[in-house]
Amino acid sequence: MTTMHRNALPTNRPTGRPTLPRPLLWLLLLAIWHVLALPATARAAAPGPLVLPADSRPVNVWSVATLLADPSQQWGVQDALARLPEFAEPPSRGGSLGVRKEAIWLRVPLMSRVASGNEWIVNIDFAVLNEVDIYLTKQGQLIQHAALGNLRPYSERPLRGRTPAMTLDLAADTPYELLIRVQTSGAMILPITLSKAPYLVHRSLREQMFQGVLAGLALCLVVYSFTQWASQREKLFLYYCMLVVGSTGFSLQFFGVGTQFLWSDQLWIEVHAAGAAGLLAIAGSFLFMGHALMGHMPHSRFLRVMQVGAVLSLVLLAAFLVDLINTRTTTAIISVLGPLPSLISLPIAVARARRGDSVSTTLLAAWVAYFAAAVTMVCLVQGLLPVNFWTLHSFQLGAAADMLLFLRVLGQRSAALRHAAAEAMRERDTMRSLAYTDSLTGLCNRRGMQMALQSALAQAKSQRMVALYLMDLDGFKPVNDTYGHDVGDDLLVAVGHRLQANVRQHTDLVARLGGDEFIVMARELATPEQAHELGRALLHAFEQPFRLGHLSIQVGLTIGYALAPLDSDDAQHLVRLADAAMYAGKENGKHCIRRNPGELALSS
Repeated sequence: MTTMHRNALPTNRPTGRPTLPRPLLWLLLLAIWHVLALPATARAAAPGPLVLPADSRPVNVWSVATLLADPSQQWGVQDALARLPEFAEPPSRGGSLGVRKEAIWLRVPLMSRVASGNEWIVNIDFAVLNEVDIYLTKQGQLIQHAALGNLRPYSERPLRGRTPAMTLDLAADTPYELLIRVQTSGAMILPITLSKAPYLVHRSLREQMFQGVLAGLALCLVVYSFTQWASQREKLFLYYCMLVVGSTGFSLQFFGVGTQFLWSDQLWIEVHAAGAAGLLAIAGSFLFMGHALMGHMPHSRFLRVMQVGAVLSLVLLAAFLVDLINTRTTTAIISVLGPLPSLISLPIAVARARRGDSVSTTLLAAWVAYFAAAVTMVCLVQGLLPVNFWTLHSFQLGAAADMLLFLRVLGQRSAALRHAAAEAMRERDTMRSLAYTDSLTGLCNRRGMQMALQSALAQAKSQRMVALYLMDLDGFKPVNDTYGHDVGDDLLVAVGHRLQANVRQHTDLVARLGGDEFIVMARELATPEQAHELGRALLHAFEQPFRLGHLSIQVGLTIGYALAPLDSDDAQHLVRLADAAMYAGKENGKHCIRRNPGELALSS
C-alpha cells in the first residue's frame, strides 16, 4: 500500500538528486542578496588583532587594516575612536588608495605576546605624504602620537629617515589600536609595515644605496653633458643636462633623499622641488627630442613646435615658483605635458627609423621604457597594482633607462656631427685642391704658387733668400705634333715628377703655370751661388731622355730666375724678372739658366 501510494503521487520534476522546493529556493536567494546588498561598514566583521611575532620579521599591516574617510578633514583621534565600528574594508590591500581629497584614517588592532623586546617601528615607505599622524591607543586612551609628513618640520620627526616612521612601545598581551591619519595632495601610496630596528636599518641602508647609485649616475651624466656643452657648444648636450637635472631632482624629492640630506626643514623647497623638477625635465625633453631629430633643419615646423612646448613648460615653471599655480594644478599639468614630447616626436621617429636612422631607433627604445614605467606608475597611483620595490621604483628605473638611452643618442649624434665635419673638410680640401692644384700633374697651379710665394716673401732675408725659377720646355711642341696630345700630357706629368725629384722636399715647391711652363720656388737659400747651383741641377736633370712606354723623348729646359730680397721683395715684380730672364735665355740658344736679362747666359 505504501509503495503503491507513493507511486501514485503526481510529480512534475525530473528524477535524480533531491532539490529544494521553489519557495525555499527564493527565500535563500533573497537572503544572499540581502547579505550582498549590505554596506561594507555593516557586513565587515571587526578584524582580529595583528599578533606581532617574537622574532624581528616585518609585518604588513594591510592584512588587518580597515579604513574610514574624513571628508571634513577635521577629525581628531577621539573622533576616530568614536567611529571605530564605521571602519570598513579597504578597496584593496595592495597598499595604494589612489588620489583622494579627503583625509583617510587607517585602523590596525595589534597585540604582542612576548614579555620583552616589544619596541616595534611603524614605517610608511613613501616620502611624499603631506600630513601623517600616527596614534597608539589603549582602551580608548591615547598612549603615543607623532606628527609626520613632508610638509611638517623634518627636525621634529622622532626618527630622522626618508619616510614617516615612529617607534611603538608595547606591553605584552595588551590590545592596542594603531590609528594612522593621512592627508595629501598627491597619491596615497601607503606601504605600511611593522618591524624591529635591525630590519628597518638594513632596509633603509639598502634603499639609500640604491638611491645613491642612481643619484651618482645622474651627477656624472650632468657633469659630462655640461662640460661637453661648454667645450663644444653643441646644444644637444645642454638640453640633455636640463633633462637629467629635472629627472634627478624629481626623484630626490619623490623618494625623500632631498629632504633627508639636502633641504631639511626648507618648506619652500619641499613644496616646489618635485613640480619644478618635473617641468624642467619636460622642457629639456621638448628641446632634446626636437634637436636630436631635426637639429639639422633649424627652420622646420616640428622643431618650432618643440621649442614652443619648451617655452610653455618654462613659463609654467616660473608661474609655479612664484605660486601663481598650486601644487595640485602643477601635478595635473605635468601629467598632461609629460607624454607630449614623445607623442609629437613619434611619427617622425618612426618614419626615420624605417629608413635606418639609428638616433630615431634609440629614441623609440627610450619611449618604450618610458611608457612602460609611466603605465606602471599610473596603475600604482590608481590602486590597480600593489606596492612593491618594482612598482614603487618603476618610474625612477624608467627614467634611468631613458637617461642611458638618451646618452647613446648623444654618442650617435656626436658621431654624425664628426662624420658631417669630416665630409665638410673633405669637400673643402677637394675644392681647395681644385682651386690651387693643376688637374693634369697634381702640382700647384698659378694661384697656389702665388699664395705660397706671398708667404715665403714675408720671411725672406739676405741670409734666407727666396729664389723663383721660371722654366719652359725646349722641344715640347714637336712632341705634341708628332705623337699627339695624350703623349704630350704624359710627358708633362713626367716632367713634373722629375722636377720634384730634383728639389729639396721640405723647402722647395714645384708648380705648373700652364702649357709647358713650370715654376720652382726655393726657400732658405744662404747665398746667390747656392741659388745658381740649384738651377744648374735642374738644368742637368733634363739631359736624360724621358721613357714613355716604348717611346724615348728628349726635351730640355730654359730657366730664368730672380732672388728675393736682392732683386725684389714684391711677388709680381719677382715673377716678371724671372720671366724676362727666361725669354732672354730662349733668345740666346735655349737650354740655359739666366738670372736677369742683362746677364750673360750660363749654359750647361
